[in-house]
Amino acid sequence: MKKGTKRICSLVLLVLIALLLFWLEANKSGQGMLISILQKSAILAIVAVSMNLLNGFTGLFSLGQAGFMSIGAYITAILTIPVVNLDGVYYMNGVAPWVRALKEGMEAGPSWLQSVYPFLALIVGGLVAAGFAALIGIPVLRLKSDYLAIATLGFSEIIRAIFSSPQMDTITNGSYGLNKVPTFPKFFGLPSLFTPFIVAAVTIGLMVLLINSSYGRAFKAIREDEVAAEAMGISLFRHKELSFVVSSFFTAISGGLLAMFMRSIEAKTFSIALTYDILLIVVIGGIGSVSGSVLSAFLVTASKEWWLRFFDQPLTIGGWQVPLFRTGFRMVIFSILLMAVVLFYRRGIMGNSEFSWDGVARLPGRIKGWFSRKRPAHEAAGGDGV
Repeated sequence: MKKGTKRICSLVLLVLIALLLFWLEANKSGQGMLISILQKSAILAIVAVSMNLLNGFTGLFSLGQAGFMSIGAYITAILTIPVVNLDGVYYMNGVAPWVRALKEGMEAGPSWLQSVYPFLALIVGGLVAAGFAALIGIPVLRLKSDYLAIATLGFSEIIRAIFSSPQMDTITNGSYGLNKVPTFPKFFGLPSLFTPFIVAAVTIGLMVLLINSSYGRAFKAIREDEVAAEAMGISLFRHKELSFVVSSFFTAISGGLLAMFMRSIEAKTFSIALTYDILLIVVIGGIGSVSGSVLSAFLVTASKEWWLRFFDQPLTIGGWQVPLFRTGFRMVIFSILLMAVVLFYRRGIMGNSEFSWDGVARLPGRIKGWFSRKRPAHEAAGGDGV
């Protein structure tokens, strides 16, 4: 496909996405579920790509994403909850005086500051998480494989325990959590519905630029062979630390967006299960594929929370009630589908490839090959995506 044709296709795709968002904005009342699924998918796409940056492109097996998300979520929530709502949120033990003073000072600022303040809160949450990542990265990044995973998983659980501890009642509200978190702000005049998608596009775009830079090539070299990379003059620790810090920064931003999406957060939201869900998205999309992580985030979220929900409802056929259709059966079907995907696409939907219009143009031939059972050998081994 010619370069000009690819640009036209990309422009048409962006216009269609914009039209879809404007249509959803005009039909909020009737499309609440679709809006919710798309917004949550965009948020999970950010953390999935950031995890892929670390696990897929640098070769570091980290399981601390839930911990960094919780840092971003709590800081964003604390900074954005209006002063008038503080007493209603911290109704048990009150709020720390410095938190109230900080918020009063910010709300007394000029109007332009008020419009960008939620975005500044997201960035502050990301910077704090990046600072923690830089500190813990000094000891844990010297570990490898399963040991690194266990260390980062332990950090995630420590952060969750600290946030829910009684000593943090006047800051994080302890085990009671935080509520009355403001929803997504408007993005320079655009409706608030657009905000998570714009933030997702910007953050993922920045990570793609990093991956395609000289630093990204160094990350991939470390992933392939650390000894060879070090022999070529690549500083292993410095590049691992950079990948870890950048991944944590964007993970925390996704956590802040999740707080705005949910409007309330508590420590158990960021349990180990959240990290496993993110890892599932990365594996299904393809380890080492940015577009695979984005596509998988939308497919997995929609399947778990929307498309398969009818399996949770009782089904009666001719007066006979199907015994398996009940609450929770949806997850059984979802697990079976995941097993099927893993069996037929062992490297994920996209493998380690990225979306391209050339791949889309080859889809009809591939589909025909599926039905004729004449599949290429590399696709039979796991598929390389579109």
